[in-house]
Amino acid sequence: MDEDEALARLIALAGTGAAGASGALDAALLRAVVEEASELGARRALARLGLADEAAREDVGDLRQLLRAWRDAKTSAWKAVVDWAVRGMLALLVVALAMRLGFDGLLK
Repeated sequence: MDEDEALARLIALAGTGAAGASGALDAALLRAVVEEASELGARRALARLGLADEAAREDVGDLRQLLRAWRDAKTSAWKAVVDWAVRGMLALLVVALAMRLGFDGLLK
């Protein structure tokens, strides 16, 4: 019996009231219907995304690894830009200080 059949039988059972008069049994039946429906919905969503096959776990792992590498590269690039900006500002400060102290002849 597949998920569609199981869900249909649970809904039919809940609709007929054949589960019994006790509230605990009704709650258990309702929980089973919700669990089956959510499982079926999750499988359909994964199938629509193309992630229902056995290679999906590897694909998602590869995508996560690629995303992690992209974030690391982006962080490294920003650090390099900031590093070069700080070095440039320090170089300008040294040149301005040298000119202010009269060492502009050394700069030529």
